[in-house]
Amino acid sequence: MSEWHMKVDAVVIGSGATGLAAALTLAEGGAKVALFEKQRSLGGTSNFFQGTFAVESEMQRVRFIEYSRDEAFKNIMEFSHWRADPRVVRAIVNESASTIAWLQEHGVEFTDATINMPEAPRTYHVVKGKGEAVVKALATQAKAKGVDIRTETPVVRIIKEGGKIAGVVAEADGEELRVAAKVVIIGTGGFLNNKEWIKKYTGFDLDMNLVPVGNTGKTGDGIRMAWEVGAAEEGISVLELFRTAPASPEFPMGCDLEIAGAQPDLWVDARGERFCDESIGFWDTYVGNASARFAKDGYNFSLLDDSIIERMLREGITNNVGIDFLPGYKPVNVYKEIEAALARGSQEVLAADSLGELAEKMGVNPQTLEETVEEYNRFCAQGYDELFAKPRKFLHPYRGPRYYAIKGRTVCLGTKGGIKVNGRMEVIDKKYQVIPGLYAGGLDAGGMYGDSYPIKVASGLASAFALNSGRIAGKNALLYLEAESA
Repeated sequence: MSEWHMKVDAVVIGSGATGLAAALTLAEGGAKVALFEKQRSLGGTSNFFQGTFAVESEMQRVRFIEYSRDEAFKNIMEFSHWRADPRVVRAIVNESASTIAWLQEHGVEFTDATINMPEAPRTYHVVKGKGEAVVKALATQAKAKGVDIRTETPVVRIIKEGGKIAGVVAEADGEELRVAAKVVIIGTGGFLNNKEWIKKYTGFDLDMNLVPVGNTGKTGDGIRMAWEVGAAEEGISVLELFRTAPASPEFPMGCDLEIAGAQPDLWVDARGERFCDESIGFWDTYVGNASARFAKDGYNFSLLDDSIIERMLREGITNNVGIDFLPGYKPVNVYKEIEAALARGSQEVLAADSLGELAEKMGVNPQTLEETVEEYNRFCAQGYDELFAKPRKFLHPYRGPRYYAIKGRTVCLGTKGGIKVNGRMEVIDKKYQVIPGLYAGGLDAGGMYGDSYPIKVASGLASAFALNSGRIAGKNALLYLEAESA
């Protein structure tokens, strides 16, 4: 391409944790960097994470947390049944502690190294100000280092000449902007808002049996552009799933009704039958997978009654919802929110004075629901769940006098792959060769996961993969630029 409007060393596509970490790393190494973001504001979904994964960090050391890099690597690989790419996993695990220190050097504050679910290693480094604080800190430092950050400027094409990356084509104010660069790093955040791709690659129908959360404009731009220049595909079908009840826009996230619906009481599918040990709700991936299997019509139900609600109000919840609503929290507004939903005719919350009436409102066979409740109450009375072996301490009978059903849905926080990379975050083509100058990370890159997000062994891994893959890509891109200029 003979005419360029800009010339830089590296172009970063996307301003989430991956892109900002990559851009700042490049700039700290002396590279001239341009970062393009198609949205009006920076950060995307990275603004919302509450904590991030790391092992062998200084915060863990002073807390006598002895979970090692080797243990984390093995646990992640075993969770994936070795379907994850071991070199990618090892690279992220090994980089994680230094990334926490690097973020602290750039003004990010962490309040604790802890867990956010039972039986999990203490890998969760809680961020003061959540992901938004990380985005602000990285963007501020990147600008100070000279990174040219442009919002509302989508990159539409990657240019490859002579087998190497040569630049990109972006759109600025409706005009084509051709940018020369030897390095391109992709961090556009996956494709969760692309209905056609979601159906094609995962089998779900977006907004019907899969509800996207926290994602805007994620249409797979970076993945598409990488494929266009020869990138191989990996991890395109992997999703980060969980279950929320209710999951309708009419209910704000973190409302007391959602908190009540997440507790391990009695859940049934659209036929009125139990579909899991409800205590798997402590682990997002487990309950997300179960919900996806038994919510083909788009929903299932959390069943509450007055006795269950009164116990929550008296003793507090058991299952935390994020780090804001920990065990012991009392959802004091739950009755108020139920009545408000009923008053506006919501179809997400149903109430009745008998099981038969509730079944009719749910659209299930009354006999099926009554048999389900009878069996469940028998399990509660005997202290043993013969069907799914739910722990005895979570067996509380469903007995009224008023009965409630809340629609639960399978929710997705993001897609988890698309572009094949190696442990250096270099993009790999279909012949297993590196595409010189092209890197990818975060939700665009495959290889970190098998078929599910390994939340029980690596809490906070999604944000950590974004941050660490961005740093690793930036470091290796600097080495590539040095070699190219030699």
